[in-house]
Amino acid sequence: MSERRKGPFWGGRFGASPAEAFEILNASIPFDIRLAPHDVRGSIAHARMLGAQGIVSDEESATLVLGLEAVLREVEEGTFSWDLSDEDVHTAVERRLKELVGDVALKLHTGRSRNDQVALDLHLFVRDAAERIGAGVLAAMRALVEVAETNGYLVLPGYTHLQRAQPILLSHHLLAHFEALRRDLRRLEAAREAAGVSPLGAAALAGTPHPVDPRLTAEELGMEPFTNSLDAVSERDFVLDLLYACAVLGVHLSRLGEEWMLWTSAEFRFATIDDAYSSGSSIMPQKKNPDAYELMRGKSGRLIGDLNAVLITLKGLPLGYSKDLQEDKEPLFDTVDSVLAMLAVLPEMLRTARFDGERMAEAAGGFALATELADFLAAKGVPFREAHHAVGRLVRRCEELVVSLEDVPQDELAAAHPALSEVPEGLLTPGGSVHNKRSAGSTAPGSVGEQLRQAKAFLKTMGGLPEGQTGPLSEGSDRCG
Repeated sequence: MSERRKGPFWGGRFGASPAEAFEILNASIPFDIRLAPHDVRGSIAHARMLGAQGIVSDEESATLVLGLEAVLREVEEGTFSWDLSDEDVHTAVERRLKELVGDVALKLHTGRSRNDQVALDLHLFVRDAAERIGAGVLAAMRALVEVAETNGYLVLPGYTHLQRAQPILLSHHLLAHFEALRRDLRRLEAAREAAGVSPLGAAALAGTPHPVDPRLTAEELGMEPFTNSLDAVSERDFVLDLLYACAVLGVHLSRLGEEWMLWTSAEFRFATIDDAYSSGSSIMPQKKNPDAYELMRGKSGRLIGDLNAVLITLKGLPLGYSKDLQEDKEPLFDTVDSVLAMLAVLPEMLRTARFDGERMAEAAGGFALATELADFLAAKGVPFREAHHAVGRLVRRCEELVVSLEDVPQDELAAAHPALSEVPEGLLTPGGSVHNKRSAGSTAPGSVGEQLRQAKAFLKTMGGLPEGQTGPLSEGSDRCG
């Protein structure tokens, strides 16, 4: 930032310049400079519309557009000079435009207010951010599919209450996260669509006597025109939509991260994160910490806080612009930056991880197989509640004998229920358990293969998976390790 300049552009009504302390509090330029590319593109559309409507001459319109294109190049190349006394990004752009093209720059603001101008900048920012975040989500979904295919037959315990519940395929588990991210994509698309309305032409709140054409500027920017000028400058629903989508996405990433912190612990030993995505301890030489996943868990709280901050800012505002709305930007920028940082690291962190199939299969055995026996009895016609109690008594007996279900003596099986003397060989194994599932969407290899096929078809429609990529489960095999 360069030194302060004298007098704001709105200073005609005032007899003195703002106090320096107020100028610092009032200025948004320290953080809204990142809106500059969007602000300039919106101004270019406005300048062309002014010419098309005869509000300025064709020559003036062309001069404004050429000057703004030069400003845009400076912004993109990082050579634009910012000044705290500019107050906000709009004034900074107009000040630089005047330096380049002269007094014709003063006509650019005709028929426009900072109210519809900043609203447009935010619409464009949110639309762009939703697309970039969506691309990051697709990259993570692609990685989940690749890891699921590569490790298609590994079995691990599924958990309820963080207690071993039933064996499932690792690929089934990874594809559950795929489905969560697919829903996140829909929310991001809704936020992008909500941001596709141009408020330009609403002016301060009531419209303008100049014959502006909001449809022209909207079409220039690939957007739809607003309907109600007061709503156009007041609403920030599209900001909330993106913040909400990112908060839910953050919760999903946090849950995934929590699982990886468990899986990579010495207590679980299911997986190992690549050294490139881990860190150590300043005092304990043996430590290898899953910091990236911990940060995903931690940053989700910030995302929820950012959403709450903007909700609370908006809840008491009457229609029209209030300076409180300046506070919508920093939470929005923080959320976008945080989510993009997490998504940048996640795909390769998934791809480079290694799994301990033996350890996972060992953990998936034991009492996690109990439900197979209850379902076996139910299939034999035993009422399920009776089957449940019989197997529960068997589990308690195994604890007394200090044996697993796989190793329980045949006479103990028969004592628990006569029909258990007929348990098929191989049922009481993790692989036998997953093969025994029949319902759609289950963890059976055939079902997971179909889930993989659907996931890949979805990614192909989104441009997220190379054509022809296949894996063992997607080929329809029923083998399971």
